[in-house]
This record gives sequence, C-alpha cells and structure tokens, in this order.
Amino acid sequence: MLNTMKNSFVFPQRVEPDQIAFDIDGVVADTMGAFIKVASAEFGIDYLQKEQITDYWLEKCLPIPEETILAIIDRLLKDPFGVDLMPIKGAKQSLERLAAHSDSLTFVTARPIRQPILDWLVSLLEGVPREMINVIATGQHKAKPEILGGLGIKIFVEDHLETCEALCSNGIGAVVFDQPWNRQRTPFLRVSSWQEIMQLIKLT
Repeated sequence: MLNTMKNSFVFPQRVEPDQIAFDIDGVVADTMGAFIKVASAEFGIDYLQKEQITDYWLEKCLPIPEETILAIIDRLLKDPFGVDLMPIKGAKQSLERLAAHSDSLTFVTARPIRQPILDWLVSLLEGVPREMINVIATGQHKAKPEILGGLGIKIFVEDHLETCEALCSNGIGAVVFDQPWNRQRTPFLRVSSWQEIMQLIKLT
C-alpha cells in the first residue's frame, strides 16, 4: 500500500513496530463519548450525539456555553476513571499485540497533564508492563512534530488535521483516525479502525 503524502512523503509498505506512535484522545480513548456522558450526567445536557461534533474545537460546533465545555474537559483531563473513559473499539487488543513485538508503546498527547491518562493506559493495557508504556504530554499540539522526530518516529496516528499537516511538513507520516470532526478532504492516509492501523505495521 503505497500512498504519496503531502510534501512528497512516501508511505512505506509496512512500518517497524518501534517507528509508530499514537495520539490518545480520539485514537485510543473515546474521549468524546466520555464528554457526552459527563454533559448528560453532570450538566443535564442530554441531547448530544457524537456526529454533532463536527469540529475539533467544541465551542465552534456545540450549542453549549464555553464555560461548560471547559468544565467538562477539565473533568476528562483530571479524572479518566471517574468519567468512565472507554477505549476505542479494538485499541486494547491491538496495542497489547503490538507490545509483544516492540520494546515500548509510545503515546504523544497534547494533554497538559500526564499522570491521569498514563494511569488509565496502564489499567487498560493490563497485559503490558508499565515500563513499556511511554506517554509524553506536550500541553500543545505544535510541540508534537519535534518530539516525535527526536524519538525517531516515522508514522503517527492522529485525529487532529492541523497536527497532521505539521507532522508531514516535518517529514513524519500522518495517519488520520477517522472521526466526525476530521472529515474534511485531506491528502493523508485515513483509517477507520484499529484493524486498519495494525495492517500498516510489520509484525513478525
């Protein structure tokens, strides 16, 4: 499967297990599903559906006061267990399989705090030694390309299109994990499941 990406990046047939890394929210974690649950249970907003989230920046697409959006996001960032954050279908099984072929699993997130989501991943990936789970919290999207480049990562799975553009501008292959908020036309390889992600990885 050869795909020519933006800036002439040529997608490899298969990537080595230690050359791929992952965003967390919208790729591993069903964060918007948790957002909808918290909005309903704690704020009485019971009319939201994921398909309404057509923009990464929620205040642009949801009929909810910005202060309420920020309050819900704060809950999601600080307490993934308390908000019953669930994994994207297939993520747990795929990552545990990948761990058997790699020295570590690398996750780079724009979350500002690392520990809560690290603890969640450790709990989710119960079959993976904690020391194999490498989580880097950048606090901002624009920091991802430099960090990933420094780690020698060739491919990154991401749900934020602007970050995908920055990655490719820095020679890192971006794979878009399909979500309602990133369905604009793009030149990037798009996957809609973890099964499709695993098909990109060379496993022996």
